Amino acid sequence: MSLEPAIAGLVDEFIASGRPSSRQQTFAERRTGYIASTILAGETETRVDVKDISLDGCTLRIFSPLNATGSLPAVIYYHGGCFVSGGFETHDNQLRQLCYYSGCRVIAVQYRVAPEHTYPAAHDDAERAADAIWKAADQLEVNRERITLAGDSAGGHIALVTALRLKSAGNWLPARLMLIYPMLDATAESVSYQENGYDYIITRDTLLSGYEAYMPDLDSMDDEASPLFREDFAGLPPVHIITAEYDPLRNEGEVLHECLMDQGVESTCQRYLGVIHGFFQLGGISQAARDAMRDVAWRVGQAR
Repeated sequence: MSLEPAIAGLVDEFIASGRPSSRQQTFAERRTGYIASTILAGETETRVDVKDISLDGCTLRIFSPLNATGSLPAVIYYHGGCFVSGGFETHDNQLRQLCYYSGCRVIAVQYRVAPEHTYPAAHDDAERAADAIWKAADQLEVNRERITLAGDSAGGHIALVTALRLKSAGNWLPARLMLIYPMLDATAESVSYQENGYDYIITRDTLLSGYEAYMPDLDSMDDEASPLFREDFAGLPPVHIITAEYDPLRNEGEVLHECLMDQGVESTCQRYLGVIHGFFQLGGISQAARDAMRDVAWRVGQAR
């Protein structure tokens, strides 16, 4: 399928500008650019309550339906940004929308990013935050039995690894995982990296430079660098994976789906056509993004 018209316009601009590489930008420039791109998410959803809190040393932003009372299903959300950018500013509107359409409390986790903080800082922050939220569920008015771990891109990677760490610890597990075009293979050897790694704005350079900044001393085949190749998925809760047709990461998300099923994990996977990596945050210009938001909201609201 051809690209959605508005996304095609962005891609054409990127190509016309000479396909600028993320490696030519400072990390500060990358972060500023990411924040600037949030205008493409559409009008800010205001029909939610938002508050920032600190819990057990974790910085969290909690989105709640207006006038919500009592225990609600919850989404613990890990933002994308290739391990080097992203946070509350880049994902605020997206998570407002997810909260409104799902009826869940959505709890965003601000984890440390590279190059200031390298592996395992982000992974450790994510696990600590998940445990802190679970322990404080009554205080936060969260239903412990209906918690989803979710994330996009690097955040999808972190959500999966966090679930695997929780499974290993044996204390608790989420009801569901929601992985939106997750980064799973630090070797970058998939066919989709070759097909989609150069023209579609979030390029091979963007993704690999993030891995390199966050995991400079970690072998690319390490279990927590490339969780795609792990053999300990059995016992995870149901997983839903979203991929994008013109995404360098498309193949690895779809291979993960196959691996999960091979290891006995309930898994579903949907490829959205005509879109690129990062499309979930383009609801202001993309019908596929709006459709994906409604579908994700329905799924996390049903988590049991």
